[in-house]
Amino acid sequence: MNLKDLGYTEELENFRKEQKLDVFGVGRVISVHKEKYKIKTENGDFLAEMVGKLRLTFEKKSDLPAVGDWVAVTELTDNQALIQAIFPRKTIVERRAVGKFGEKQIIAANVDYALIVQAIDRDFSVNRIERYLTICNISDIKPIIIINKVDLINESELADILESIKKRIKDIPVVAISNENKFGYNDLIDFIEKGKTYCLLGSSGVGKSTLLNNLLGKELMKTGSIGSKNERGKHITSYRELVVLENGGIIIDNPGMREVGAIDGNEGFETTYDEIIRLSGNCKFNDCSHIQEEGCAVLEAVERGDINREFYENYLRMEREKEHFESTVVEKRKKDKDFTKMVKRFKKIKNSKKY
Repeated sequence: MNLKDLGYTEELENFRKEQKLDVFGVGRVISVHKEKYKIKTENGDFLAEMVGKLRLTFEKKSDLPAVGDWVAVTELTDNQALIQAIFPRKTIVERRAVGKFGEKQIIAANVDYALIVQAIDRDFSVNRIERYLTICNISDIKPIIIINKVDLINESELADILESIKKRIKDIPVVAISNENKFGYNDLIDFIEKGKTYCLLGSSGVGKSTLLNNLLGKELMKTGSIGSKNERGKHITSYRELVVLENGGIIIDNPGMREVGAIDGNEGFETTYDEIIRLSGNCKFNDCSHIQEEGCAVLEAVERGDINREFYENYLRMEREKEHFESTVVEKRKKDKDFTKMVKRFKKIKNSKKY
């Protein structure tokens, strides 16, 4: 397998030469296991660690290598390697880290498309799809919505679901599939291009791993049986992994997200809710919250039916979450700054007592 098959581009090669990294080999991170990184090069797969001087350059966890990253490597014996440098990321798919104060979690790097997988069981929610779309818009990657398990419903029910999506989400491809009988797979494969990277996004049990196994034609990812109590697939994937399909498409599987946390990113948020953002310019008050103000153009559009009410309500929820996350980020930075000052004062006092 050559580097081009993994998505390597001329821009990456130019960076490699400019930074004088052409004395090293090139690899792409295909999985991460704590401080070990499985990378794929033209010579095969290697288990790699970062060199010490590279570790010292990282200020936060998100600087560490992630699945999809391109790295300069020194290949050693016994399929071991050392990561010497990380190439700049074209795109980063990230979300708010669950349970972490004002922190982000990188899902994957250098992604071209997101495959947003939803299943037509209790997990199905257009609100949830909009949350994933916001992640895509912030990350500047193209989304494709996949509705799975359509073998469980009839054609009329499927038509209703697709209509409910199209009412709120415009100009985004939607593909209905079944992992059981592979209905819709040909339509999905038409979207997968050679050398492009796709990241699977979706909750536990929606069928992401089975979908990947079917596309590969073999079982790479373990899948769980359907739970008898809630009829959901069990969550099996516990780490991210990059694989190359026979048609040349590159897919990153991803553990199911129990929460889709909003992150800071006004541009991405405004892209998802551009209809509301445009109308807000016609509101009577510049600081209109679009909740109860007189002369609010957004509320008037909701009352007229020009804006879907559920779309509007989801906008309000995500706006509150975004504002909360942004405030926690500011607070965290202040705490980190105060802690740094305290450490410096302590060192100064400690050093002064030596003399």
